[in-house]
Amino acid sequence: MANETQAVHNNFDALSFINEAGGLAWAILIVLVAMSLACWFITLTRVWDQRKINKDFLEARKKFWTSGNLHDGIAALGGRENVFRMLAEDGLRAKQYHQGHLTAEMPLNQWLAIAMQRSMESVTERLSMGLAILATTGSVSPFIGLLGTVWGILNALTRISLSGQPSLDQIAGPIGEALVMTAIGLFVAVPAVMGYNWLIRRNKAIQEKMRLFAADVHSYLVGGARFDTATPVARTPASRATPIAKTA
Repeated sequence: MANETQAVHNNFDALSFINEAGGLAWAILIVLVAMSLACWFITLTRVWDQRKINKDFLEARKKFWTSGNLHDGIAALGGRENVFRMLAEDGLRAKQYHQGHLTAEMPLNQWLAIAMQRSMESVTERLSMGLAILATTGSVSPFIGLLGTVWGILNALTRISLSGQPSLDQIAGPIGEALVMTAIGLFVAVPAVMGYNWLIRRNKAIQEKMRLFAADVHSYLVGGARFDTATPVARTPASRATPIAKTA
């Protein structure tokens, strides 16, 4: 006897749940999709900005300090969109303003520190744009999905009670479909949280690079030389004669 197979039609899917759940389910789905698209857009644009700044840092290390003077180093960094050219120009501009207006009122060292800190904060603020949306999405999207699940379960139970013939398929199917909204909420939240933490870590690394470059420019503008960590430590007679105290 030949075995006959018959395809079983599955009526339990996410689309049927959304269609039966009504306007609120569609509104929740649209909100979650919009939040997901916004998070991906912000993540990709911030990664692009971070990548450019990291590239500018490598260019600054290669070209800026090998130039003949500060003006040539600034010119070697390209346009104003280069973050490290902006830091050097702002430092030089602050020094020129100090020599013309603030010589007696404020020390040059303090004035340059304030000016360059302001420049770094402007870059940090630009890199932080949109991160609040990622954090908010990661926090609230599971609850938005849960709202859709609760509403779907409520509609499912209402239909079951009105039918007057409750059975396992009538209960399991609609409730399982309603849980899809919670899954969608988690699908939106997890990339948002991961992207937020990843971008924050990369922003901290960029801030450290800006601080190192700004410190070198600051020391050059104040003392005429930058601190070079590659310079070997000279052994003076005093250092050879004085032992290092040992702690207990």
